[in-house]
Amino acid sequence: MRIVVDVSPLSHPRTGVGNYIRGSLAGIAEAAEGRHELVAFAPASPRGRREIEASLDGVALERRLPVVPAAHAVRTAWSRIGAPPVERVVGPLDVFHFGDWMYPPQRSGLRSTMVHDLVPLRFPQWVHRTTERMHGAKYRHAARSCDVVIVNSAFTAGDVAETLGVRRERVHVAYPGVDASFAPDGERLDLGRPYALTVATLEPRKNLGTLVEAYRRLDSGELSLAVAGAAGWGEQPVLDFPGIVRLGYTRSEELPRVYRGASVFVFPSRFEGFGMPVLEAMACGVPCVVSSHPSLDEASGEVAVRADPEDPEAIAAAIGEALARRDELVPRGVEHARRFTWRACGEAHLRAWGTA
Repeated sequence: MRIVVDVSPLSHPRTGVGNYIRGSLAGIAEAAEGRHELVAFAPASPRGRREIEASLDGVALERRLPVVPAAHAVRTAWSRIGAPPVERVVGPLDVFHFGDWMYPPQRSGLRSTMVHDLVPLRFPQWVHRTTERMHGAKYRHAARSCDVVIVNSAFTAGDVAETLGVRRERVHVAYPGVDASFAPDGERLDLGRPYALTVATLEPRKNLGTLVEAYRRLDSGELSLAVAGAAGWGEQPVLDFPGIVRLGYTRSEELPRVYRGASVFVFPSRFEGFGMPVLEAMACGVPCVVSSHPSLDEASGEVAVRADPEDPEAIAAAIGEALARRDELVPRGVEHARRFTWRACGEAHLRAWGTA
């Protein structure tokens, strides 16, 4: 098969979606074992193309990355106008797999898309209006046109089937993997004293304001709270409380040392497609406190301390419990994270396309 994959989100600094795209491509290339031709495609600005090239370094695939002015506007217009077919740019294909940023037409072959979550439809108050419009249009288009819808969790699979009305047999789960760099051994960030860590873009869905309230309720004055993540959309959490350290956007290659240095990882998100930072923290040997929302059940397994994301007292108590149970939770978390590999993710993609 000649498989063309839209990698447009890699034109921006990587967070969860970008990390999934990069990891899944590496997994597909590994699982294909030379049997299929894999093509990364994205119309991008000169700067965006450089970001994509850097993200794809080390992945064995063909790159079709035409440089265009106003790349976002071009992608949006191409999707809305519905012409020309994508084959005019990338050549013949057997599978075209696109994400959230564009959905150009195709003449032939299997049509496939990725859905990471349905937050813009389910909770529009948690996203920018531009995101709501762009993703909403993509979801509606995908529901009626795609042969295959790939998702990152069984939770999201159910959500797609119920919310978008997609037949369940068209929906396929490809769990994310964990890069080998996320491991217990290695360099650790030193902030001068023990710290709790959260990794999240600063936006309402990630619920960092409640985490700050929980931190203020902790009895111990020995624990800092480190926040790794770029400013996002919406009202920003107040992070100028004593003991809170803002690390800002942290590139993927820097994250393992940040995780390993933490005494506990806290992820109070209100809703996720899967929750990749939970696995990354576990893989690095850190006990985890995770929101009790069911969208995080698969990432958490049975090895995280769960807490109501809207209850600061519950989160504070869960942090204390995770610290006390560290010797039990760490080895179980490492073992849980090992079950998730990018090769398995790639195999799931190839299975979905091969049986559609």
